[in-house]
Amino acid sequence: MGDTPGAMWLLAISRHTGIRLAELGFLLAAIAGALILLVALVPTGRRMGGSLAGLALAGSGVLLIIATHWGHFS
Repeated sequence: MGDTPGAMWLLAISRHTGIRLAELGFLLAAIAGALILLVALVPTGRRMGGSLAGLALAGSGVLLIIATHWGHFS
């Protein structure tokens, strides 16, 4: 590792990995949108579908922030 602190290695994301994280974030956002549509159409299971949609949106937001900040986009 040399003189670089160990914490900095944790934040080292290549450009390719950043693109993959962004793609995964957008996929989770699309799944959340489909869940929201399903919850609106089907009257049963509103709480579970809404909870999963919220969790998917939160996860996609976190992945997109990580990919944008540390993903080395040009």
